[in-house]
Amino acid sequence: MPQKDPGRFIFRSARPWVVAAALASSLPGQSQVTDAPPASRAEPPQNPGPLSIEDPAGRLRLPEFQIIPAATPNELTPASTLPASRFTTWTRSQGDGGSRRYSSLTQINRSNVHKLQQAWIHHSGDGSRNIEATPVIINGTLYGPTAGRALVALDAATGSESWRFKFEEPAHPAMEDEPARRGLVYWGGSAGHAPRLLVGNGNWIYALDPISGQLIAEFGKDGRTPLPTGATVGGAVYQHVYVTAGIRGDVFGYDVRTGAELWRFHTVPTGDEFGADTWSGPIKGSAVCWGGLSMDEERGIVYPAVGAAHPDFVGAGRTGDNLFGDTVLALDALTGRRLWHFQSIRHDVWDLDNAAPPNLVTITREGRKVDALTSISKTGVLLLLDRTSGKPIFPFRLRRAPPSPFPGDRSAPYQPDPELPEQFSRVEFRLDDVTDLSPEAHDFVRRMLARATYGWFLPFTVGRPNVYSGTRGGGEWSGAAVDLPGERLFVTSNRLPCLITVFPRSEGERDPQYPPSRGELIYQKNCAACHGPNRDGNGIVPPLLGLHHRLTEAEVQTILQTGRGLMPPPPPVSDSERQDLLDYLFRRNQPPSAPVKPAVLAAGGAYSYAGFKYLFDQNGYPGVKPLWGLLTSYDLSTGKILWQVPLGEYPELTAKGIPVTGQPNLGGASVTAGGLVFVGGTPDRMLRAFDSDTGQELWKAELPWAGYAAPAIYEVAGREYVVIAANGGGKIGGPAGDAYVAFTLPK
Repeated sequence: MPQKDPGRFIFRSARPWVVAAALASSLPGQSQVTDAPPASRAEPPQNPGPLSIEDPAGRLRLPEFQIIPAATPNELTPASTLPASRFTTWTRSQGDGGSRRYSSLTQINRSNVHKLQQAWIHHSGDGSRNIEATPVIINGTLYGPTAGRALVALDAATGSESWRFKFEEPAHPAMEDEPARRGLVYWGGSAGHAPRLLVGNGNWIYALDPISGQLIAEFGKDGRTPLPTGATVGGAVYQHVYVTAGIRGDVFGYDVRTGAELWRFHTVPTGDEFGADTWSGPIKGSAVCWGGLSMDEERGIVYPAVGAAHPDFVGAGRTGDNLFGDTVLALDALTGRRLWHFQSIRHDVWDLDNAAPPNLVTITREGRKVDALTSISKTGVLLLLDRTSGKPIFPFRLRRAPPSPFPGDRSAPYQPDPELPEQFSRVEFRLDDVTDLSPEAHDFVRRMLARATYGWFLPFTVGRPNVYSGTRGGGEWSGAAVDLPGERLFVTSNRLPCLITVFPRSEGERDPQYPPSRGELIYQKNCAACHGPNRDGNGIVPPLLGLHHRLTEAEVQTILQTGRGLMPPPPPVSDSERQDLLDYLFRRNQPPSAPVKPAVLAAGGAYSYAGFKYLFDQNGYPGVKPLWGLLTSYDLSTGKILWQVPLGEYPELTAKGIPVTGQPNLGGASVTAGGLVFVGGTPDRMLRAFDSDTGQELWKAELPWAGYAAPAIYEVAGREYVVIAANGGGKIGGPAGDAYVAFTLPK
């Protein structure tokens, strides 16, 4: 449970795991600047076969802790000087190249924030859909995506629309078919080349003229260039190179002027590439930079934050450390050459991604200003690394981790459990965490846990739900904001355990000698783009294998009609077509299945998981003791948490005398030199302002729909504004809409 000081909570890991296993691999740490082949490993990963299970005895003989040493004082990178003018603009969804979401504007401050009022609201009028991107604001114009898959330019002082660019409507929308899904970027141009907005959509990067909204012909072919692995994140620019990443893997460098691809870095190494020996078996999976990246614009280094290896939850068939999963990378922006990497979790089977763009920070160490970066993950661990070496600023502690009882899998012997920086959440679930909101809620949740497993970095047991705080816990893609002069970081996070069940895959795919059923044809046309041609998901969207393990036919009927979470309602189908699709999903009236091949069995392909399920009580509240949503402030120079406060409120619980609990949230904070932290992201639909020194809530305003993106701060004609995309929907849920809402002080 949290150790409580006045005004703050600190989560610490204490309970050791009970069972253990053998077979150590190398430490989860950094590899230094090199392009040489990797050093030989004492125990290279092997495919152990489908029946091999780890022996606990060898694991127990390992030391309980190992330490990655901190960088020495002479190894720390001297701070570069940044112009103050850089932080009066908002040229990238993450604020600037360093993803700081910091504004040096001070007109709105602690003394007057209570006077904020709505300046304008813009309704796109083209649908209702979740928006996760923060807009950019250039020369008095705001640019952002709409619910109807368009990009709009708005007068940033009035909200009036200047132009609209409509992207082509995909026949079968997938996650990459959301323009500027996690952000966009403005490039100011160079000699002979006009400024442009760079926006990912589908399998393309588009370059638009900020003035006219027209495609820029010199970029790629007719204004767009291919992105082979699908768009997801907002990129960053260094000199003439635009760097971005794909939703299905890899990082790319493009010529920002012409759209020509300059380099590609494989996030899952192949052939003789460094790290290829950390994967085994035929399943390579994908380690995806879906959280984003940051750019050191002085040094020309780009820092992608790479998520977990896939497939999620099933590690057999991809034994080894699985580089570059759960890794902060440092790449030369001009060439894509790896400079260093730091892997926090090895052989991740829990979906505990490095979830957001690293934040470039400047901190004080032994009286010197030095440049570093932070990276958050779903575990609640905050990485703080030197910017040019990748070495940790504080000694990085690793703890002996449990073995895997999963047939054919091998867990990593150590996982991160650092003492500094302090952890803002924790991955481990314990029985004494069960909600005490009421005796009925407590008993309801305890019954849900009757067959569950739980423990610190405990791998999965086939057929039993594993409970931990991860897939929607700790930090998320919302990321963090930096008070650059104050050397502070502000992180939004959740405390919401998940229940993930891995089960034997009894449903084989259709024997190819038989024709597909009508239901399979409908599935391939409407569903396969997201859920995969074989119903096995894509690492972000869950599989539909074993659907009967978690949903009834009536529940699936409802989802097919209304959509749910990230899934929109599918294109209209007739009643008979819907029934054919249900028959396919529930494996009725289908052609005979092909037998599962031994090679697939050995690779873990004989297993799937029962989707993403979370621990709620009978009334829909998180099944653990509050706080459920948090805003945390760090002193980066000491690694200590300064304060931690609830983020979000259930008014009906407050009315019963229950202290504010916070809410599961997605959106992220932005910070100003006026001493304010602005943050939405909560289903109560509020945009809030907190005192950056104390965490006291100073102001809030209700939005028309929840704001599941970080706010942006900007100035037009001497007036400071705060704006947020308020569209609701998405992973947190609730009604969806179509608004941008801006606030300012009265004249």
